[in-house]
Amino acid sequence: MTASKDSIHRAMTNDGAFRVVTVRATDTVAGVLQAQDASGETARHLGDLVTGAVLIRETMSPALRVQGILKQRKGNGYLLGDSHPSGSTRGLVGGAHSEFEMNDALLRVVRTLQDGRIQQGVVAVPDGGDVSKGLMTYMQESEQITTMIVVGTLFDDGKLAAVGGYLVQLLPGADRAPLMIMTERLEDFCNVDKFLLQPDFSPQSLTEELLWGMPYTELESSSFHYKCWCSRTSMMGALSSLNRSEIQSMVDDGEVLEIACDYCRRDYRVTPAELTGLLDEN
Repeated sequence: MTASKDSIHRAMTNDGAFRVVTVRATDTVAGVLQAQDASGETARHLGDLVTGAVLIRETMSPALRVQGILKQRKGNGYLLGDSHPSGSTRGLVGGAHSEFEMNDALLRVVRTLQDGRIQQGVVAVPDGGDVSKGLMTYMQESEQITTMIVVGTLFDDGKLAAVGGYLVQLLPGADRAPLMIMTERLEDFCNVDKFLLQPDFSPQSLTEELLWGMPYTELESSSFHYKCWCSRTSMMGALSSLNRSEIQSMVDDGEVLEIACDYCRRDYRVTPAELTGLLDEN
């Protein structure tokens, strides 16, 4: 896979009214979709969710792992976007592998704290809404921060063309006048397709479009990429958490255990001798 050009860019208006975060996620989402063999509307929703997870983490919790999970109320289908502080990003299509429907879906956003504890919020995606609407509902209801979020995953003749989006956040103490100006301006940015398809699209160019004519200061930029962080060590650790009777049963079978990572499809093989070693450790 070629080196990722994906990055996220932060800026703030000079009047202190708004924080703006823009993102390009084309290469990362391409890796996720290839690993998951996702297509159609499922691929579009998954691309949006992965992009949204990166935006939420970089805006609210840059030092923490953030997962966005879309779950259908009926059935067992779900989508997951997983953004790590290292910049590694991955995604997952779980449960039923039929086309994922946004109707009657729930969005759960999970933060993994430094000590391993979990913080999470769950909201219902508004009727007729998409991932963007779900993310905005989460920010309003769970974080209680007025935020505009728009993400887009575009295809051309079935091939991924561009992925990106933005987040505009109202900061405490903002005057009413800037809010009215920004609200009117964002009406032209409810759909980012035309910006994502521009040959020179970048997070910085989208920031310029969003804040055209408004004095602002560019803050830091950071890169991210598709990468799964599974490993043999973590896989063996998961096996060691099983009951001794379960491990003993696998040893008695005498077969090489084959385990595939759900995120990247990487195969791991565990011999009976290695399983016996887990029994010794326990």
